[in-house]
Amino acid sequence: MSRVGKQPIILPENVEAKLEDDFVIIKGPKGELKQKIHPRVKVTKKDNKLRVGVENEKTKKQRALWGLFQRLIANMVEGVVSGYEKKLELIGIGYRAEVKDKKLILNVGFSHPVEFDIPDEIEMKVEKNIITVSGIDKQLVGETAANIRRIRKPEPYKGKGIKYIDEIIKRKTGKKATVASAE
Repeated sequence: MSRVGKQPIILPENVEAKLEDDFVIIKGPKGELKQKIHPRVKVTKKDNKLRVGVENEKTKKQRALWGLFQRLIANMVEGVVSGYEKKLELIGIGYRAEVKDKKLILNVGFSHPVEFDIPDEIEMKVEKNIITVSGIDKQLVGETAANIRRIRKPEPYKGKGIKYIDEIIKRKTGKKATVASAE
C-alpha cells in the first residue's frame, strides 16, 4: 500500500475541486489548475476531502502512480492557496537582470544581453541581484527557474553565474605554483 497515496487531500474552505472525465480541476483564490488523471487511478470526493486510489494495490507501477497523483493534486491545492516561488542569485561583476514587458533581460558576461521569454502563468521580480520566480504551478515555477539557471551555470572556481539562493557550490582551487625542490 502506498503510504503517500493513502493520505487524504483536505480542501480548504476557499478551494473547490471538480472531477470531470479524466481531469481533476482545482479552483482557488490564486487561480485554477487542471491535471489529467491516469486511467488506472481513481479520484473520489467526499465532503471537503479528495481521496486517490488505484485498481490494484499490489502492482508496483500502480502503487507508484497512486503516490504520484496524490502529491500532484496536493501540490495543486497548495499552489492555488499560497503559490510557489524560487529565488535565483546572480553572482559576478557586472551581472545584471531586468524585467521588460514579458521578457527577462540578463547581462551575464556574454557579448550580448540574453532575453528570456517569461511564460504567461509566471510572475518575475528582480531586486538587486536576486530574481524571484513565482506562480501557482509548482512544476512550471521549477522548470522556469531551471531554464534561467541553465543560461549561465555557476562555475566552480570563482562561483560566477546564476544559482539558486540556497544552493551550495563546491569550490575548486585553481592552479597552484609549484616550488621546485633543490636537489
